[in-house]
Amino acid sequence: MKLNKPKILGLSLVGLTALFTNCDDEGHKRAESSEKPNIVFILPDDLGWSDVGYQGSEIKTPNIDELAETGLRMEQHYVMPTCTPTRVGLITGKYPSRYGVTGPDYGEVIDKGDPTLASLLSENGYFTAISGKWHMGSPPYTPLEYGFESSYGYFDGQIDPYTHNYKTETNLTDRKSWHRNDEYLEEEGHATDLITDEAIRVIEEKRDQPFFLYVAYSVPHFPLDEPEEWTSRYDGIHFTHPSREWFAASVTHMDAGIGRIIDALERTGQRDNTLVVFVSDNGGQMSWHSEDQYKGRYADKPHKVLGNNFPLRGWKGDLYEGGIRVPALLNWPGRVDEGSLEMPVHISDWLPTLCNLTGSDQSLDKLNLDGRNIWPFVTGEQSKPETRTIYWKTGQAYAVREGRWKLLVHRNSEKKELFDLEEDFRENSDLSGENPEKVEHLMELLEKFKEGDR
Repeated sequence: MKLNKPKILGLSLVGLTALFTNCDDEGHKRAESSEKPNIVFILPDDLGWSDVGYQGSEIKTPNIDELAETGLRMEQHYVMPTCTPTRVGLITGKYPSRYGVTGPDYGEVIDKGDPTLASLLSENGYFTAISGKWHMGSPPYTPLEYGFESSYGYFDGQIDPYTHNYKTETNLTDRKSWHRNDEYLEEEGHATDLITDEAIRVIEEKRDQPFFLYVAYSVPHFPLDEPEEWTSRYDGIHFTHPSREWFAASVTHMDAGIGRIIDALERTGQRDNTLVVFVSDNGGQMSWHSEDQYKGRYADKPHKVLGNNFPLRGWKGDLYEGGIRVPALLNWPGRVDEGSLEMPVHISDWLPTLCNLTGSDQSLDKLNLDGRNIWPFVTGEQSKPETRTIYWKTGQAYAVREGRWKLLVHRNSEKKELFDLEEDFRENSDLSGENPEKVEHLMELLEKFKEGDR
């Protein structure tokens, strides 16, 4: 596999002292020091492979494009094909099937008391905050119970962007979801703006600690309802269906929010000491329509065309590449130069990576993680990774990738498909019949992975 080694400047955190400034209430700046970087982790919802400008999309994303052009693009970043599993992988460093999570889930999703990325960073002196979508548990299994010191946004998997209510009703009343610090909250405004505003509040708040800020946007997940300020950006552009225009507008709206977040880091003098990570939670969804969800508000507004995963095969929910291979990048000015990382990585890699980077890794060897520390490959300290094996489980299928080979097993039919991703990343040619020994080997790996599941 090819690996483009980026230039790295002074990445060792031992003895690293980075100066940054914060504004006080009167706009004056104060200097502070930190030996650890701030981390802003941005996770959009249902953003497909070709739904960002730097991937050739018609969607306007100038701020994301700038982060990609001046940062490290991750060309084979894998996630799970739906919301909850990806988020569980991120926050626990484990495959979500270790918790019995194979799709969108509610109730107690992560065992209470289990270490999370937020709790490990908090124990190491970080201020931890989430702004946006949780979807890793229903009350009382909420962010403050899992290591976050500040929580804001919504608990559920999807909400109306303006009412902030969940798609279904309970006892003829709205299903509340919007909250601050795990307490329900009534608030006006578009969810994209509110999530961005909260992220900026966290950045601007005075504190003597580095921060971990998890920004989980609600868009471009349906239902989509964007003001003219954003839909007008696409006047004169022909889309196959109006819903694709709404989708594009929602992504451009989010992109502007990301620009505001970067501006806040710049304005407060913290940009050079902040690592920004951007990863979609799964591939794009093909379409959606409901007559009764959200009180029927979208019954006459079908979402017939949503995401775009081209040239990858498949959609959200699939274990084909289109469902699990997503746009991803990291950006840290003066620390990581522009480039691309071609090796396969998984969403579960971020917990050990960020913990190792920040010195929060004292107990990681006891946690039986599935994720790996990828920072040596980001820095170029290691350029030839060992053959990586990655595992997926959903309610419909299993998949395992080892090196260039990927085996997909459909659970209902037991049909097996084998793909050589280096030669056929579009997964057009099933090679299982020609390579029975490779199928047998990957099936053995799959069975070993399954032993650790619930």
